[in-house]
Amino acid sequence: MSISVIRTLILYLLILVMLRLMGKRQISEMQTSELVVTLLISNIAVIPMQDVSLPLLSGVIPILLLVGCEIVISILMLKNGRFRRVVCGMPQIIIQNGIIDQKKMKILRISTEDLWEQLRQVDIFALEDVKYAVLETNGKLSVLKKPQKDTATAEQLNVKNPTNSFEMVIISDGEIAESSMEFCGISKNWLNKTLKKNNTESKDVFMMTATPDHKYNIIKKEG
Repeated sequence: MSISVIRTLILYLLILVMLRLMGKRQISEMQTSELVVTLLISNIAVIPMQDVSLPLLSGVIPILLLVGCEIVISILMLKNGRFRRVVCGMPQIIIQNGIIDQKKMKILRISTEDLWEQLRQVDIFALEDVKYAVLETNGKLSVLKKPQKDTATAEQLNVKNPTNSFEMVIISDGEIAESSMEFCGISKNWLNKTLKKNNTESKDVFMMTATPDHKYNIIKKEG
């Protein structure tokens, strides 16, 4: 039993390291080769986990080989556009000026239900609102609305935006995120003063967010 646990932990850590080296993105953003390698790795790792009679290297070596191949393919795709098109394909325009290209939809095997589902996900509920819709190589739909149907920006409305700041989590469940503090330009001294001002300590904070202009929000732990 202990051998099985140790083998499982080793393979688990190995897969984490390998996926880190591959620089994986979310499943929905993976290219074809990346998804294939990820699925193969998960299937190969299960075999030595379940069958302790097999040597551990029978799972480790194929995983290392697959990751090495994926890294080489990624480098080749960066260097050679034609090779990238062969492996990943090309983006395809399936809607132009509100007109659906039915031939491309048949070639890509996309149903009208799939198309409308993706349009709704980007807040498109009328086909006539679409200027261009491009099916990307990762399967996602990129949509450009017609100018008269798009939301006006602050610049177009001549509205001066006083700030375009962002919030970062600098304390999460009592743990201080120093990298977020550095990103926002917040010092430890300011954080300590702010916590003292609110009669609390970092260990009692469930979440604290802050912006580069030192606006903050503190949520204390319940109880």
